[in-house]
This record gives sequence, C-alpha cells and structure tokens, in this order.
Amino acid sequence: MALTTVSVRILGLDPGSRRTGFGVIECRGTQLVPIAHGCLNVASATPGARLRLIFEGLKALLAEHLPAEVAIERVFVSRNVDSALKLGQARGAALCAIPAGTPVFEYAPSAVKLAVTGSGGAEKFQVAHMIRALLALGERPGADAADALAVAVCHAHARRLGALLPAGTASLSQARR
Repeated sequence: MALTTVSVRILGLDPGSRRTGFGVIECRGTQLVPIAHGCLNVASATPGARLRLIFEGLKALLAEHLPAEVAIERVFVSRNVDSALKLGQARGAALCAIPAGTPVFEYAPSAVKLAVTGSGGAEKFQVAHMIRALLALGERPGADAADALAVAVCHAHARRLGALLPAGTASLSQARR
C-alpha cells in the first residue's frame, strides 16, 4: 500500500532546555493538515524541574493527539559543550515520553531546513515563513513551533519519497526503540 494514500498523524519535536517546540500534522494522501502547534516553555523552572515538565508536557500532548509517528530534530553541536549537554538532556526527556513501539525518526537541522525551504542553511524566519505557506496557517507560528512543524513536514516528505522508491532502497533515519 502506498504511503501517499494513507492518513497518518506525525508529531514533530524541536527539543530545547528552555523551550520545546511541538507540531502535529496529519498527512492525508499528499495533503498536509496542521492539527496543533506550540511550545512548552519551561524556562522559569529549575534545571531539574525543566526535564520533568518537558516529559509530562509531551506525555499529555501524545495522549491528546495520538500520533502514529514522531520526528525529532537531531542535536546540533557547535562550540558550546554545556549547551549541547543541556539540549541532549531535554531531548532525552522528550524521547522518554514517547510510548514504546511508536516509531521515532531523527533529522539533522540542515535536512529539515532543506526539505522546507530548499536551503540547508536557511534562517529561522525563512523556515517559519515557509511553514506558514506550506500549511496555510493564518499567521506565522513562533520560532520553536515553526521548527517543530518543519521537522514533521520533513518527515512527511521522507515518507512520501520512501513510498515512491522501490522496496529496499528507501532509508528513513529511524531510531528503533
């Protein structure tokens, strides 16, 4: 059965230690329908409490929207090792909230930007602008929500591409749990 004829709900995540963006879309054939998006803002909590709030917030979102698949942005490591460690912890809290058996797919930030804007080096405002256009949103979403929606759209494109390729040649970047 071709993936282009199947309806599937995808949760996209842009984890952060202060703000974790989320975006839920539904793929109905070739149509992408936005369901929900936003940001879990945990900046005011203590560092340890932030991880618990991310975990609990995502558990509630997963229970409410029941996504069939989850797509998450890979950790981007630059020069600041401390920031990368905090991001890794937030990402871990997010991943722990996902029910066992739910497929999780990872995408590099540059792959997400390329899928949405056509440029792997696109700026945040360009991603948000394209997400607004692609999903026909009334207004441009916040940066974290736009990034999460972009991760979900990137995964939707990867699914569609996988359906078009002969069996065995498609390779989605999936982290099996």
